[in-house]
Amino acid sequence: MDRSLSSEKKIPHHRADEENGDLEAVPGHLDEAQVFQQGLHQRHIQMIALAGTIGTGLFLSSGRAIAHAGPLGGFLAYSIMGLLVSSVVFAVGEMGALVPLAGGVIRYAEIFVDPALAFANGWNQIYSYLVSIPSEIVAAAVVIEFWTTINNAVWITVFGLLMLITALVFVRVYGELEFGFSILKILLVIGINIMALVITCGGGPNHVSIGFRYWRDPGPFVQYLGIEGSLGRFLGFWTALNSALYSYSGIENITVAASETRNPRRAIPMAARRIFVRILLFYVLTIFMIGLVVRSDDPNLLGSSGTASESPFVIAARNAGIKVVPSIINAVVLTSAWSSGNSNMLGGSRVIYAMAAEGHAPAIFMRMNRFGIPYVAVTLLGIFMALGYMTLSSSASTVFTWLQDIVSIATLVNWGIICIVYLRFYYACRKQGIDRHKELPWAAPFQPWSTWITLGLFCLLFLTGGYETFIHGQWDTENFISSYLNVPIIFVLYFGYKWWMKSKIIPLEDVPVRPFIEHYQKNPEPEPKPKRGLRRLNILWE
Repeated sequence: MDRSLSSEKKIPHHRADEENGDLEAVPGHLDEAQVFQQGLHQRHIQMIALAGTIGTGLFLSSGRAIAHAGPLGGFLAYSIMGLLVSSVVFAVGEMGALVPLAGGVIRYAEIFVDPALAFANGWNQIYSYLVSIPSEIVAAAVVIEFWTTINNAVWITVFGLLMLITALVFVRVYGELEFGFSILKILLVIGINIMALVITCGGGPNHVSIGFRYWRDPGPFVQYLGIEGSLGRFLGFWTALNSALYSYSGIENITVAASETRNPRRAIPMAARRIFVRILLFYVLTIFMIGLVVRSDDPNLLGSSGTASESPFVIAARNAGIKVVPSIINAVVLTSAWSSGNSNMLGGSRVIYAMAAEGHAPAIFMRMNRFGIPYVAVTLLGIFMALGYMTLSSSASTVFTWLQDIVSIATLVNWGIICIVYLRFYYACRKQGIDRHKELPWAAPFQPWSTWITLGLFCLLFLTGGYETFIHGQWDTENFISSYLNVPIIFVLYFGYKWWMKSKIIPLEDVPVRPFIEHYQKNPEPEPKPKRGLRRLNILWE
């Protein structure tokens, strides 16, 4: 197939013919499988899903959850948010296994719900990527300051060029980089949890046994904002949910590059099924160990250096007399920031491509280079990397901080929309008499109740995200704007599109689920090779 022609071909958007199940009428499934190069293997998807989202949120900012809520409050916050995120991953995994298109939920919203919803959430995500990529570059530059002091503009330029080059070559290069970064992060998480266990048992250089001492003093919960009693403890826990949300952000992106994944109908469900294990081992266990080895009233937990010095594990190691840990953690935090930037480049460019494929962005963003990469979309993200230079000026840095704060709530909005899209998909299957467990590549468990509960709690978190500004004496204009600006933006984009394009919500009986099922059944994926020898011991992928 001539890539130069296929890459600029406008994918048709028509309703599926329900009588013959003509998939050509469904938004570009066949075209996309041939346009993109399927360079992501099973092991890439599994490792990216396993540890790809572990980043600065867990290594650095997790201590804020302990400072705001106490060891038990932080543990509960990460556990509950982990359950909610699991439901999101299950939902997106079920839809992604059936409809492996680039762009993830943007495409599912277009096909299963309403083009206006895809338009609104698509531009919401694009804005998020345009700001979060330079944020990761700045984070990497700040981390370098732990060892040497050179003008940050140098490191912003270096890391920006590295991310841009990585994004413009074979997606396999991205997969191998993320595979290596994920192994480093897994080893660090295992190492710091073992270190925390040794410290709490008295095996550190100071030989002081801690046990559950910090659960008794200062106590399992914190009186947040100085408010006494159960209300202060609850507000601390509720605030810690936002810290957990930041740590889990990006965990739903296992389907964003579905068109570039080999055997996606097997790889995506396998990644989704392991969500409980990775959340338990890498997030919940880690926050529990932090609560054992660091006091919730330690002032260093609320530091803002951006380097390993504010990591709760570095604080614990320093208190125990261990000196080498900060440099090790800082090195992995550096790779985590780079890894997160690479992931955002991949996800952002595929979302922009998806928007162009559905007619919600200029068609030029669908152009491909010879490596099968949407290079115009990548170039747009590369241009906005220059936002990172705003941090070099104190006044511009304040503006950039505002942009970052507005982005933080976009994750919650995206998760809520995933729940809405999945519920439409679920009830469309039921309306059309489709047995999800027998006819789909994979049917997510605990549905639809887990998605309904998750959606309700996300709405509650969204509405109460800026509650602190309504407490007497706590008003903060920046906090209020960053917490609620997404509300008018999403509504303006959604209803503006509906008014201009006259789009309608697709009736349940007309949602084109059957054509994708028929294509899946007519095009089975090859059976996986049986494990032999040492491969049987591999529990991380395949």
